[in-house]
Amino acid sequence: MSGKPRVAVVFGGRSSEHAISCLTAGSVIAAIDPEAYDVVPVGIARDGRWVLESGESDRLQIGSGGALPEVDATRPLIRLHQSGLVVNDAADVPSELGDVDVVMPLLHGPFGEDGTLQGLLEMAGVRYVGAGVLSSAISMDKHYMKVVLQSAGLPVLPHVLITPRGWTEDPEACRESVRALGFPVFVKPCRGGSSIGISRVDDESGLDAAVEAAREHDPRVLVEAGAGEGCRELECGVLESLDGAPQASVVAEIVVAGDHAFYDFEAKYLPDQDTLASIPADLPDDVADRVRAMALRTFAAVDAEGLARVDFFLQPDGTVVVNELNTMPGFTPTSMFPMVWKAAGIDYPALVDRLLRLALAREPGLR
Repeated sequence: MSGKPRVAVVFGGRSSEHAISCLTAGSVIAAIDPEAYDVVPVGIARDGRWVLESGESDRLQIGSGGALPEVDATRPLIRLHQSGLVVNDAADVPSELGDVDVVMPLLHGPFGEDGTLQGLLEMAGVRYVGAGVLSSAISMDKHYMKVVLQSAGLPVLPHVLITPRGWTEDPEACRESVRALGFPVFVKPCRGGSSIGISRVDDESGLDAAVEAAREHDPRVLVEAGAGEGCRELECGVLESLDGAPQASVVAEIVVAGDHAFYDFEAKYLPDQDTLASIPADLPDDVADRVRAMALRTFAAVDAEGLARVDFFLQPDGTVVVNELNTMPGFTPTSMFPMVWKAAGIDYPALVDRLLRLALAREPGLR
């Protein structure tokens, strides 16, 4: 033990966003100042095993031909113990890694970003970066997030939830509820992210296949009305200052061209795609101020902590609606959240340091 705060960077996980989590972790590990922190890279394999990863950030990048990284399940296994983290059967590393001062949970999607890992850390009394259990769970579930935002007076798009029981017992009633929204609609895994499993459906003939595609990732499916032709996709970051007051970033705009019908997985993450980010967005000052104020209201409505990215639609008539909030947004240097804060003068290493300092200052337990 060096006396420096020990950071466990936890990444990978069992969700469909496993690879995106690895990309995020590679960037964060490279950015953490080794003079200020000890880093323990903890990977969660696709089968749920926890392993001591190598920490080689170069391995956690998109490879040739677009190959996505993943946790190496053959690495030494890690188990949790009251004395800290313990490595099983590893001849080349200490058997006990010791106490961890703070965890940076870089998991995206279910089984990590949804409050499950946060609950484990709360029970263990370990500090961690980002939102708590309830905020993480609400924000991960697109249906309940919209319920909470509506109750706070924030506008969202019309939507319906298709439950496993509803789709099995009365699929025609589900189809009828979607017809009432009007086409086109977007069919999404209710607790998914990174645009995985999302389909745009322009007429009823494609609805069943889109629902089944979403159900491959989540038995609960959200169907949302389209935002309308000519709408603009805006994003705004929220970051707590060291005194705890949340701040809103500049507003950014995503412009998707080429063959993409919407901002899908390929447009977000794969190189050589026709996707542009305008930072700051070309907006009238009053519209940008309204978006930033709504981002702070959204952050407060779900009781988020540390960081969040809030996504919006700006409709042609000037109406702004909240699309969703991410409590652990994509966090590579080219992801939107770090880029909007870079535009505000906070570079990537400083942003990572800010989040660690916020977590270290927060006492475990109810708050």
